Amino acid sequence: MEELRKKLIFALIFLIFVVAVGSAGYMVIEGWNCIDSLYMTIITIASVGYREVHDLSPNGRIFTIILIIGGVGSVAYTLTTVAKIVLEGEIKEIFGRKRLEKKIKELKNHYIVCGYGRMGKIICRELREKSIRFAVIEKKLDIPEERDDILILEGDATKDEILKEAGIEKAKGLISVLPTDAENLFVVLSARELNPNLFIVARAGEEGSEQKLIRAGADRVVSPYHIGGLRIAHTVLKPAVVDFIEFATKSGNIDLQMEEITIQDASALAGQTLDECGIGRDLGIIVVAIKKTSGDMQFNPTYKTAIKTGDTLIALGEISKLKALEDMAITKK
Repeated sequence: MEELRKKLIFALIFLIFVVAVGSAGYMVIEGWNCIDSLYMTIITIASVGYREVHDLSPNGRIFTIILIIGGVGSVAYTLTTVAKIVLEGEIKEIFGRKRLEKKIKELKNHYIVCGYGRMGKIICRELREKSIRFAVIEKKLDIPEERDDILILEGDATKDEILKEAGIEKAKGLISVLPTDAENLFVVLSARELNPNLFIVARAGEEGSEQKLIRAGADRVVSPYHIGGLRIAHTVLKPAVVDFIEFATKSGNIDLQMEEITIQDASALAGQTLDECGIGRDLGIIVVAIKKTSGDMQFNPTYKTAIKTGDTLIALGEISKLKALEDMAITKK
């Protein structure tokens, strides 16, 4: 498409050059005024067949023949380039839309991100880092080229038909980070009705909106201003702690990562203590906490703590070792 744009610019410049040379030629050879010369040039290169403005001299006729050869070709080239751009753009849009719809229909257990602003882009980047499938809903894209990077639908996320188009019935979770609390509230209400089992996380901007979003059906509500304020305060009061947390949770860090790993039904780890399974001894992984199926969080578990099916281990360690632990969490006995 970019190549066609360059060709169109070249064609327009060449066409303007031909018109300028043709007009100047008639003014010099025939002595006509500017309007008559321009008119004669236009009807000549357009091949409309109108009569000559004035009788042509022999030199004028020779010039007209040359102008027809060069001018008609330039007009044809320009029109062809314009037609290619129009047709290619329309075809690309049609096939691109069909391809997008097909990919979204194939999604299952995916996440839907409503809003592709500053927060939405960060969320999408993190999801991509973890190879988690997702689709985005955004009203209007400022950078159309970003469509190629992610599955993104242009539309209003507060409307049920757009949520359905994004595959909300088959989705695992939804993240709503739209600009206003009212929009996020509408999204949460619609999403909860369309998929009662959906895990919903919503952004809250104003104080007091958290409870409204939770009552509407959100499982988690995040207030960026509250979190940002705490982060700044902790950076001043506990800089080493903040540095460690940032280091352990930063995407792409190969030295250390913090992950949550759920113990599956048939895992060999189920029923063993932390000491018996050798997570710390063999893998060098630190289990910071264990989240029980009831939702209770057990911090700093001892080596005698038993691991049960459904427990979620909050583990700290190297990526390769964490991957080995994930495999152990689903390996059959």
